[in-house]
Amino acid sequence: MLIRSEIIGWGHYLPQKVVTNDDLAKIVETSDEWISTRTGIKTRHIVENETTSDLITKACEMAMKRANIQPEDIDLIVVASITPDNTTPSVATKVSNRLGLKYGAIAFDISAACSGFVYGLSMADNMIRLGQVKTALVVGSESLSKIVDWTDRNTCVLFGDGAGAVVIKATEGEGTKADTGILATKLYADGSHYDNLKTTGGVSTTQTPGFITMDGKEVFKFAVNSLSQAAEEVMKMCGVSSDEIKFLIPHQANIRIISNVGEKLGLPTEKVIVTVDHHGNTSAASIPLALSENIESGRIKKGDLLVLTAMGAGFTWGGALVRF
Repeated sequence: MLIRSEIIGWGHYLPQKVVTNDDLAKIVETSDEWISTRTGIKTRHIVENETTSDLITKACEMAMKRANIQPEDIDLIVVASITPDNTTPSVATKVSNRLGLKYGAIAFDISAACSGFVYGLSMADNMIRLGQVKTALVVGSESLSKIVDWTDRNTCVLFGDGAGAVVIKATEGEGTKADTGILATKLYADGSHYDNLKTTGGVSTTQTPGFITMDGKEVFKFAVNSLSQAAEEVMKMCGVSSDEIKFLIPHQANIRIISNVGEKLGLPTEKVIVTVDHHGNTSAASIPLALSENIESGRIKKGDLLVLTAMGAGFTWGGALVRF
């Protein structure tokens, strides 16, 4: 028998304020047509009187309810975010206290930008496989509106806020691709692209968070190749073909990137989950948001084979193969 990490709970939360493309056209030189045709984004949610920890708490509460577990059952919480409440301590510790997790439950943050949730899922899965923990919360959450320059039309139209979470729990499998749970993960990074997608500030440089800046052409080119590579690698690790995949859940950055990745993997559009139209790019939150939303709607069902793939600043990227 082999220990697997099974997804037993899922949750998501979006701030109440919705900003449309027409709303943005009132503050920068842009239009609904310009944004929609280039990105696929129509609306995004923006925080007003909430913090990242507020978003996380609500997503986790939903995930715990769906999993039918109590706070004392959780051994670990991993939060992927580049927009925590404070530089230190971790937002994971703040949320662990809010949720009433048991004394000694492990809590830490991961900063891997848009790849953060896949990174966190891999870390938690490895700890479960090693027997260090039995049940974990893995979260992706961002308040990107706080680090967006609202006078820059090339970036402010792209990003949104939100949170998504899953509860994973140790379960026994046979060690085959028919198992339920996380079947494989693969992570990558290439720091030579550091300057292609970053913020203009930081604690040890400007003492401010700065604003998001990026070289759009370089990001686009790298994203298509890296997202495809990570997905192909985790499928290869398990001897899975694209025909066996029920859904691809890619990082929700741009509809053109998403479409290109689906084509490279030979997947028809109905097998590619898209939420960028109403979420925007929510960085580390995008995959768990899309996952939870589509489980909750009934589109994703038990037994479905899913491939998750993400790429973000750093550059970091990675993939996960999961049988829900």
